[in-house]
Amino acid sequence: MKKLIINFTPTGMIPTKEMTPHVPVKVNEIIEDVHRAYELGITMTHIHARDEKTGVPTYKKEVYADIIEGIRKYAPDLVICTSLSGRNFNTLDKRADVLSLEGSLKPDMGSLTLSSLNFNKVASMNAPSMIEELATTMKSKGIVPELEVFDVGMINFGKYLVKKDFIRPPLYYNLLFGNIACAQTNLLHTGVMLNDVPDDSLVSIAGIGNGQLMMNSLAIAIGKGVRVGLEDNIWFDAERTTLATNEELIKRIHVIAKANNREVMTPTEFRVHMQMEPGHGKYGRVYK
Repeated sequence: MKKLIINFTPTGMIPTKEMTPHVPVKVNEIIEDVHRAYELGITMTHIHARDEKTGVPTYKKEVYADIIEGIRKYAPDLVICTSLSGRNFNTLDKRADVLSLEGSLKPDMGSLTLSSLNFNKVASMNAPSMIEELATTMKSKGIVPELEVFDVGMINFGKYLVKKDFIRPPLYYNLLFGNIACAQTNLLHTGVMLNDVPDDSLVSIAGIGNGQLMMNSLAIAIGKGVRVGLEDNIWFDAERTTLATNEELIKRIHVIAKANNREVMTPTEFRVHMQMEPGHGKYGRVYK
């Protein structure tokens, strides 16, 4: 079994303070939650920025810069992925704004959703041209795509991007299950998705809502990584009687991992496998 990737997703675009007081929204809250998770043991973090006054998702690189600077003060090796989501913003200049950060503020990775899809009440628009433009920008900046996949066809589109040299192996996939219009949280959907992932790719598995614990547990049992955090699920129990904290969700993953004899992959080990810079002032990947 491979070492366990823990991809920590503290905030997302949906949870608000009205929904749960535990979701980190302000810059200092996100930094603190990532710091606590880092001390417990994680491999990487997938961050979303929020406006400091309104709490509404923002694409602005200045907010991301503050978050990244705060995280790297305590965790200079941690792999940081920034969201390039098309759910709220769907112009290239906004979605790619954070990719212009450089030096010690440069993100290691940027999320790249491999097709358009519907959520419960809103669509995430990812036209082929937008995906290709984001991938091209990331490659030019030395930033590695975090491939977000909600259904099996998206994996095939990722293979197309490799063939056309928009993205290059080694690859890292997040497979997300339980969204209303996409792959569901069952073994057949999971097996079909995993069967199509290219060899030698790193994979983390996520479940949305009540599916988070199930899919994380399955991932740990079969030797894959996990994506976990309040972005995907704000409840600690399936009955939805107890609101979770990010710290509690990370601790539970560690308990399950220990029961399965899975060691957590360190950020450095992830960087080596993904042919990325070592951190500590050098971030992303040098494309040759």
